[in-house]
Amino acid sequence: MKRSHGCGELTKEHVDQEVTLMGWVDTRRDLGGLVFIELRDRSGLLQVVFSPELDTEIHELSSKLRSEFVISVTGKVSIRPEESINKNTSSGSIELYATHLSILNTAKTPPFEIKDEVNVEEALRLKYRYLDLRRPVMQKRMRTRHKVTQLVRNYMDQHDFYEIETPMLTKRTPEGARDYLVPSRVHPGEFYALPQSPQIFKQILMVAGYEKYFQVARCFRDEDLRADRQPEFTQIDIEMSFIQQEDILNLVEDMVIKIIKEFKGVDLHQPIPRLTYEEAMDMYGSDKPDTRFDMKFIDLTDMMASSGFNGFADIAKSGGKVKAIKLDKMSDMSRNELDMLRDKAVKIGAKGLTWFIYNQDGTLKSPIAKFFTETELSEIKSISKAENGDVLLVVGDDYDTVANVLGRFRSEFGKKLNLIDPKKLSLLWVIDFPLFEYDSQNKRWAAKHHPFTSPKPEHLGYLDTDPGKCKANAYDLVLNGYELGGGSIRIHKKDVQKKMFEVLGLTDEEAKQKFGFLMDAFEFGAPPHGGLALGLDRIVMLLTDCDNIRDVIAFPKTQNATCLMTNAPSNVEPQLMRELSIRSTVIKEKDKE
Repeated sequence: MKRSHGCGELTKEHVDQEVTLMGWVDTRRDLGGLVFIELRDRSGLLQVVFSPELDTEIHELSSKLRSEFVISVTGKVSIRPEESINKNTSSGSIELYATHLSILNTAKTPPFEIKDEVNVEEALRLKYRYLDLRRPVMQKRMRTRHKVTQLVRNYMDQHDFYEIETPMLTKRTPEGARDYLVPSRVHPGEFYALPQSPQIFKQILMVAGYEKYFQVARCFRDEDLRADRQPEFTQIDIEMSFIQQEDILNLVEDMVIKIIKEFKGVDLHQPIPRLTYEEAMDMYGSDKPDTRFDMKFIDLTDMMASSGFNGFADIAKSGGKVKAIKLDKMSDMSRNELDMLRDKAVKIGAKGLTWFIYNQDGTLKSPIAKFFTETELSEIKSISKAENGDVLLVVGDDYDTVANVLGRFRSEFGKKLNLIDPKKLSLLWVIDFPLFEYDSQNKRWAAKHHPFTSPKPEHLGYLDTDPGKCKANAYDLVLNGYELGGGSIRIHKKDVQKKMFEVLGLTDEEAKQKFGFLMDAFEFGAPPHGGLALGLDRIVMLLTDCDNIRDVIAFPKTQNATCLMTNAPSNVEPQLMRELSIRSTVIKEKDKE
């Protein structure tokens, strides 16, 4: 028998029509001789009624139905009585009186209810992911993911982009995170790497003359996980030739604004606000600030340099920073709360944290107030625009530490003080990143983004004289404090790319061994080009108001990179290891004895 409709597709227009539905039994009730079930498929729910007056045999069979049985049912669509209308579903005003029932498959009792609000450990949901994915909220998220991907594909096609697949088995090239390696059976002792991104291949496609490329690309990074990271993830990968930075920014923000309009119903307008990296760090302590609320940093460095408090004066004079954040109407904070904040600041890496409490009665309370003159205290209050009832949290340290500590406290108190409108969407471009950051542990320069990012033309000379002053043609797109994606204008000349590798400490031999094919390609007429990659998982997470990307990926890994459903990763047979010419160095328990 062929299914005629989905459960959620039926409306009052189908009343008196005979239809055939197939799906899962969501709930079952036996009331006064009538058996009621809610039948569920991916389109929604519909109440089905089994009456002995219509067919005693089918009514008897319906008594055997249990949750998650798979059935086929035929019957006539009817209007539900007024008192039994379910206003929570689109088909809640109708029901189906069954005239035929077939049990397609039985089911064990599920380990948890197939409901949107299910209070069970995530590990259990991941172990039985095929059940978890039946929940309507999960199906809605997967549908949103599909629709976002379709919108992207249509948008890119309308703008004359080609969707081109790049290799999954490729050469290991250092891109920041650890690689997932795949041993080659045909070439014993040698390995492929799964791509961290299609970066080099998409640049080579530009050299090949394709001009406009995109791909919904699978990427792999063996890195420490968190709520918005997975070892395998999907990005919307874009590259264009013969462009400047403005071209890629305009294209991407137009597409993202369309996505937000389509799935959130929110109108955002171009141009999206922009901050330089330096401005973002100075004001918010983050290169991906949440701009849904204010609480900008207050810079007290200059006034502290000439103040009577030597602790801050010395920091200010030696090139450090003294900054504060203002907590409105928080003067009732206890000493214990403030001490906990100070301990947290020290744990993060600061030398300490202090405060100024402006009481409602106009008095000031601070452990360091005695070191300042009345004029200096008035200046602090004036600069910070503090009012009675406010608290200043102050940190003095090197630039990065101050930014890190106050940036974390800003995020924490933004949530704690309910300063964030959860319905608000705040997009931001962060531009003009440093090209390099200094790795003090290894005493060398490292690429802030990746080694193929172009320096600003006016900063090319700094590659030889002062790499730390180099600004990059790089940009990140931020939404509500999350980095949606980032990109750059690329290096397209061999001599500049060679110089970049030199600054990063690669010898000519190392550069040739790792990136020789790219350098060779640059000798055959590489056009100016640039691009960007957006995290599809993260976009869908934010569009569906999820807390982590595991809820928008069909089969995610746990935070220790395991699949609880399949028990991956797992051991493999010794024979297979020999065929691949590899041997494990892990000492098994029985070998220790």
